[in-house]
Amino acid sequence: MTVVPKYALGAVVAALSSGCAPNNGDMLHFLREHEHQVSAMEYRVGIPDAISISAPQVLEIDNVTQRIQPDGKITLRLLGPVKVVGMTAKEIAAKLEVLLGRYYVDPKVSVRVGYASEQYYVCGQGRTGPRPYTGRDTLLDAVLSAQGDFRSWTSRVKVVRPAHGETPIRTIVVNVDKMIKEGDWSKNILLEPDDIVYIPPTPAAWFAERVRGVLFPVAPAVQAYTAPASLMYLDEAYDREGGSGRYGYGYRPY
Repeated sequence: MTVVPKYALGAVVAALSSGCAPNNGDMLHFLREHEHQVSAMEYRVGIPDAISISAPQVLEIDNVTQRIQPDGKITLRLLGPVKVVGMTAKEIAAKLEVLLGRYYVDPKVSVRVGYASEQYYVCGQGRTGPRPYTGRDTLLDAVLSAQGDFRSWTSRVKVVRPAHGETPIRTIVVNVDKMIKEGDWSKNILLEPDDIVYIPPTPAAWFAERVRGVLFPVAPAVQAYTAPASLMYLDEAYDREGGSGRYGYGYRPY
């Protein structure tokens, strides 16, 4: 079972229960130009990321993969413990080249990172759960990873950016379906660690789920006897929840 941090879950509840549209400030926050210039090479490793090393001249560490230990170090033959936590792949490679310089002439090292220390989350329809954050993950990547079907309302995809410190929670709703059909990548925002991508059900899927709950309840017989009487309230319930309720369909997509 997927476990989402408490603050992430709180962000989902708060943002998905809001009925007002995201303001222009939220829009600008998600579409800041510098966010689209982030490179995976700038990703700083953390615990328990894995480090894969290529050093053709140094057989002791060539093609070695090490997971970062709780103390922030990896342990390599010849070099022993090496602290790498908080460094980029390029910085780790440079550090290893310096250390290996004691034993080899002009050693060349390259490093690849197996991401595991930071995540973002996909909720709602399709394959939900945490995804490893790589520094180049976009909204479209997240939606496609869910592998949703006709029940996914991809024209109302919501992204929630939890509050951090003095930075308030941010939300935006994007019409991913339109983005794909028209090829407009300007709204294909770059995700950040702990972002929550919510893919809501279509109105038809929402309605069908509630009808299923009424006709096939897992409840005592008395509930099964009284459940059909609730059918008359489904339209009203959908309007209430769909218009400005917890699913936030009242949001205006960008």
